[in-house]
Amino acid sequence: MVAADALSRVFSALADPTRRDMVARLAVGDATVNELAAPYDVSLQAVSKHLKVLEDAGLVSRSRDAQRRPVHLEAQVFDLMTKWIERYRQQAEERYRRLDDVLAAMPDFAPTPPPKGSPS
Repeated sequence: MVAADALSRVFSALADPTRRDMVARLAVGDATVNELAAPYDVSLQAVSKHLKVLEDAGLVSRSRDAQRRPVHLEAQVFDLMTKWIERYRQQAEERYRRLDDVLAAMPDFAPTPPPKGSPS
């Protein structure tokens, strides 16, 4: 299943906190590898490897703008994740509604007091 494979790659790419942080940064706007690397105490090579994983998952793309090579967040990939999450959210909501109906139909539970003379 192609969609599931793409979804697996996206979730796998986002499993790393550094990559999630980079995605959050790119949600603000495009950035170069150097700009993305600035907050981290890692090599540019390590940042490039993280970007390669994000790129393979379809989360980011790189373009050429004169001498700059900005990294761009591909926000439409989040639609795939959102649809998947939404499907399960709706199922959970329906289960909670059914549970609410069952609980509402139950007679009120009134605990019986302990017998007189017994320790509470």
